[in-house]
Amino acid sequence: MTDAIKRREFLAAATAAAAGAGLAGCAQTPLAGPTPASTQATDAAPPRAPGQRSMRGLTFDTRGRARIAIVGTGLRGRAVLAELLTIEGAEITAIADLRPANAALALEDIKAAKRPAPAVYTGGERDFERLVQRDDIDLVYTATPWEWHVPVCLAALNAGKHAATECPAGATLEDLWALVDAAERNRRHCLQLENCNYGYTEMLVNRLVHAGVLGELLHCEAAYLHDLREILFETRDEGLWRRGWHTRMDANLYPTHGLGPVARYLDIHRGDRFDYLVSMSSPEAGLSAWRDTKLAANDPRRAERYLAGDVNTSLIKTARGRSITLQHGVSSPRPYSRLNGVQGSKGIFQDYPPRIYVEGQPGEETFGPLDPWQATHEDPLWRELGERAREQGGHGGMDFVMCWRLVQCLREGLTPDFDVYDAAAWSAPLPLSRISVAGGSAPVKFPDFTRGEWQGPNGT
Repeated sequence: MTDAIKRREFLAAATAAAAGAGLAGCAQTPLAGPTPASTQATDAAPPRAPGQRSMRGLTFDTRGRARIAIVGTGLRGRAVLAELLTIEGAEITAIADLRPANAALALEDIKAAKRPAPAVYTGGERDFERLVQRDDIDLVYTATPWEWHVPVCLAALNAGKHAATECPAGATLEDLWALVDAAERNRRHCLQLENCNYGYTEMLVNRLVHAGVLGELLHCEAAYLHDLREILFETRDEGLWRRGWHTRMDANLYPTHGLGPVARYLDIHRGDRFDYLVSMSSPEAGLSAWRDTKLAANDPRRAERYLAGDVNTSLIKTARGRSITLQHGVSSPRPYSRLNGVQGSKGIFQDYPPRIYVEGQPGEETFGPLDPWQATHEDPLWRELGERAREQGGHGGMDFVMCWRLVQCLREGLTPDFDVYDAAAWSAPLPLSRISVAGGSAPVKFPDFTRGEWQGPNGT
């Protein structure tokens, strides 16, 4: 916290802004629980309760098969299901969805793949609490609306199951700490299935970075910039709930697609960590304009008030002094981008389209293609799985590689590539940006979810 803004005044401003956001959204799509602006704007970590131990380096138990349950069989849940059904050793033992029609579609997919029918739970919004009690499940994966990620993961962890979630892992600091503590208490992993960490370009750049090609890393760029206006106003799928988040808060609502890969480049929790964040938002215009021009005069959605600025920009400083630009924008006409940029002391990589400049390369100070680096720095997973991933996998193959790697870790008793501390840190900009924006772009500390254990060796 800066001297110019007293802590008491800052927290009062954040809480007041959050109260208005919550009231604006409560009449739209109900949440599983309240989403108050956290007042834990500090890196101080609560002490571990007796019996809790770090999850760093913990391996899965070796098993011949990976028995997976899926909670939420809408579009994303069925997309991941489709990947798992093609992977040897993956078994879908149970599924749950509030809408029986969604579960029925998933059952058709499983039948078409000639796999055994799973147990089905469609008995209400908390029927997943019965599902997690089964003894034929190793990991519970949730692809529900965001507000249910934490309840599903906590239920799984407390029932002795590993948990995996879509992004973001949680929307408040309290929820993120709850996931960390439950994982440590139950000795079960809680993972964020961040598919962008398994993209071809991201994994290639990660190997370039760790081979020292770009020199000492100085700055990275990460984002989720995607025109979602039409999807947000659909009367099905994500249109039923995702737009509601824009009525509740002004923040970076979806930080992990860009931040996950960048965190890997920077060895976050493997020698560095996020230290603090400052955030600001542009005015809101895109969703209001879409609402006013596209919806019928008697459409009840015309009464909605959108709080989230169309573009949120945050700056993150790490403990080792590196910087990150993090952006979110889903309400404006634009081409898709996650930025995915890395500046080092010897060169720079920028994505969309992928291009690289390394000091001394031909062409003076002009970018060159990334292609020549593939022969020497292509990730082994993509070298092994690439053809199959590109042919059948979603999002350019990254979904297949992510699922294949998850099943491999489960079956072979490996340490997962990322852990609960990563899930919490990647998701933390959602609540932290909300606090910073409400406090006039004041610096806000990241919690140290590892409780001081971030200075270990590099990850795999």
